[in-house]
Amino acid sequence: MAGSIDMGKSEDWQSELIEALALTEGVLFNPRRKTWNPDWPAEASFPTFAEQVEWELAAMEAADLIVFYFAPTSQAPITLLELGLAARTGKAVVCCPVGFWRKGNVDVVCKQYRIPMVGSVHQLAGSIMSFASTGKAPEYSAV
Repeated sequence: MAGSIDMGKSEDWQSELIEALALTEGVLFNPRRKTWNPDWPAEASFPTFAEQVEWELAAMEAADLIVFYFAPTSQAPITLLELGLAARTGKAVVCCPVGFWRKGNVDVVCKQYRIPMVGSVHQLAGSIMSFASTGKAPEYSAV
């Protein structure tokens, strides 16, 4: 799961997704940490920060499907970076609701790299359930 967290201030869309997938087999990599302290420096020299970023990068590499959520109330610069890293992998699905400040950029990237887009966290769950049952990544579609 890649998407808006904003140092813990963004809506907890990850919990909503986890709840929707309660009966689905598989492993979810959730980057949201209950013990995260937003006052920690976002610096590579700070071990806890570096461990978190390294974990997130490793999880994206290990994942068979990477779901992205861009909260309309967030700027999500790290999620934009992560989408750029995943754009050519063929294993991304994106939810970018109206109101996200750079929705146009996300829409163009998804169109260019044929990344499927959905309209809600509930639809992200549907994409994961479909992938879990078929082993196939969703087909490209724009919202």
